[in-house]
Amino acid sequence: MEDEHLDVDQRTRIGRRPERQATDRSALYAILDEALVAHLAVVRDGEPLVVPIACARDGDAVLLHGSTGAGALRLAASGAPVSVAVTLIDGLVVARSAFDNSMNYRSAVIFGTPTVLQGDDKIAALATLTDRLLPDRSAEVRPSTAKELAATLILRLPLDTASVKIRAATASTEPDDGEDRTAWAGVIPLALQPSSAIPTSDVPDGTELPASVTTFIARARSQAVAIRAALEPPEQ
Repeated sequence: MEDEHLDVDQRTRIGRRPERQATDRSALYAILDEALVAHLAVVRDGEPLVVPIACARDGDAVLLHGSTGAGALRLAASGAPVSVAVTLIDGLVVARSAFDNSMNYRSAVIFGTPTVLQGDDKIAALATLTDRLLPDRSAEVRPSTAKELAATLILRLPLDTASVKIRAATASTEPDDGEDRTAWAGVIPLALQPSSAIPTSDVPDGTELPASVTTFIARARSQAVAIRAALEPPEQ
């Protein structure tokens, strides 16, 4: 059974604003389940390298997807240690001083050494990645060809060592800060807000949107509403 809490050690302990550290594993899962992009960090020839990469959680691991021609992925696949960062921005915090301006966010950094998936495990991971982005999309499309599979690299990074930090609050104020209370302060909620889907030019007129697309759009819009509702003051 998976541990419900994340271990805190020298690598994962939050130094700045430690009260924002979340150690519930469920918080890490929630961030990864919403994220579309992660940033993979490696050291190549003694220099740091960070690249954006498609990601998806698979149980107690995160899957990383890219081309076999990508240098950062090849380095990670060789057994080099990596870190993976995911950040969700939920709002801009507008304070009465530039110093106190901030952001509301949910972030995670994962450390470890990934493994390369092959064969049936690789095919299953591709389906997981596809369906995390667009629910049940893998059932709507053809299977990958041997050539496509050969050009694709899938890494699996365990969630054994991870750090989660969250800010979800309005602008900071102090009773005796001397600031003019008539100056506006608050939060501008930010969320992924999909527009209407645009078909490829060769899609026949009248073709209905697949369930995977409509589900994704509805889910993203629902998350946007939830982000705003979380910060709105309760009705008196």
